[in-house]
Amino acid sequence: MRRFGPGPYVLGFRRTGKTPRKPYYFNIPAMAAIERLRLDQPVTMIAGDNGSGKSTILEAVAAAIGFDEQGGELERLGELPAVPRPVLDGALAPELSGTRPRNGYYLRAESFFNVAAFVDSGDRFAPDLSLYGDTPLHEQSHGESFLALAANRFGAESLYLLDEPEAALSVTGALALLAIVMRAAEAGAQFVIATHSPILLAVPDAVIYELDDDGINPAAYDDLEAVRLTRAFLDAPERYLRAIMSEE
Repeated sequence: MRRFGPGPYVLGFRRTGKTPRKPYYFNIPAMAAIERLRLDQPVTMIAGDNGSGKSTILEAVAAAIGFDEQGGELERLGELPAVPRPVLDGALAPELSGTRPRNGYYLRAESFFNVAAFVDSGDRFAPDLSLYGDTPLHEQSHGESFLALAANRFGAESLYLLDEPEAALSVTGALALLAIVMRAAEAGAQFVIATHSPILLAVPDAVIYELDDDGINPAAYDDLEAVRLTRAFLDAPERYLRAIMSEE
């Protein structure tokens, strides 16, 4: 029996040989190489261009643990799974550690509006608003409501899956989230974060994977395309502006 305790909780995946109903998922190079992905550190960052498979991988992790596909709290009724859940119609088997998270959160930028509405609704199954800082989430901006979630809910012995959280955040908001992630990871939480943000990718001691046409590969921060292109643009924005205008 897996006991409650500090993470990491999800360690990786293996292919089972079964064919899912949607086999085209494995046409994505990163999904075909998913056994290269190791999630055995407190913070794993997943970088890569649009369409590289970042969100698909987070969906697989979320399904294996028991998150609602729309995102939100881990098992709204508090019933955490005791055994691994195969995903993609049994095509992927997750490898879990000996501990289980006490709680967690799966943030999907495109569905956070619906999750926030559920929190604000007062539904008997909804979490108490006091857990989010007492201010209704829809009375705050997108970024403010997400930081309220992170500041009040991110803590020890939990699993957090964040899919492009920078979509909600300013530069100062991204820095604030960076500090929250660092503190929670030090306390025993596990994070898997898919992001384009050079700020969030800078989490100290995080393991970084970059997804591309070769699949999944470990990467150093300074070698990431998102970091290199951002630095180059900030050094000479006029050069990039001339280039993109000349393409039209």
